Amino acid sequence: MARPRGRGVRVGHNARVDEKTWHSRTQVPLMLASLAYLVAYSWRVIGGLQGPAHTAATIVILAMWSLFIVDYLVRLSLAQDRARWFRTHLGTLAIALVPVFRLVLLLQAMTRMPGMKPSAGARLRTQIMVYGVGAAVVLIYIASLAVLESERLSPDSNIQTFVEALWWACVTITTTGYGDFYPVTDPGRAVGVGVMFSGIALAGVITATLASWVLERAAGHRDDAKR
Repeated sequence: MARPRGRGVRVGHNARVDEKTWHSRTQVPLMLASLAYLVAYSWRVIGGLQGPAHTAATIVILAMWSLFIVDYLVRLSLAQDRARWFRTHLGTLAIALVPVFRLVLLLQAMTRMPGMKPSAGARLRTQIMVYGVGAAVVLIYIASLAVLESERLSPDSNIQTFVEALWWACVTITTTGYGDFYPVTDPGRAVGVGVMFSGIALAGVITATLASWVLERAAGHRDDAKR
């Protein structure tokens, strides 16, 4: 009986690369591409670049971004069940759209507890908290850059420096809404909507994680009391 063949990209004469192999081989290059994207974008916005420097930074940004789009499309094409892969890899899609989110994966080491063997629930909560906080920090920084770039050239804007943009992003993601700084352009408001919904989602994740921890602790105390 002939073995069924899965999708793969042929490398050389006989070897084929499946989705998992492709992913493992591209992790480090894409991490470096994500860092290059962040540096170029920060340089373009905070430096207020114009002329050839602005063009160079934009080329780097688009080139790095295209790498993530290509990686996502290749992984999707190599998946055995593309519909299922798409549903279970929405985080990969988010990274393809906003490449700097890949830097959050560097926090993986913080989810491990040396010398300890936590329960599956505790391990999951740790991962959620670490990745959630890391994603929030990245989102605040990127949103600050995006809103500053959108607002700085508007004559009616009150967000003119990176510090003001950073303050606005922190206030917005925490749903505090002081109102001392606010976007007036359509792109800036679009960024604001994304940050607000992200803040609500983050608050929900943190609340649910803490509630799960409290319930587990309470259940543990009840078990100890019965012994």
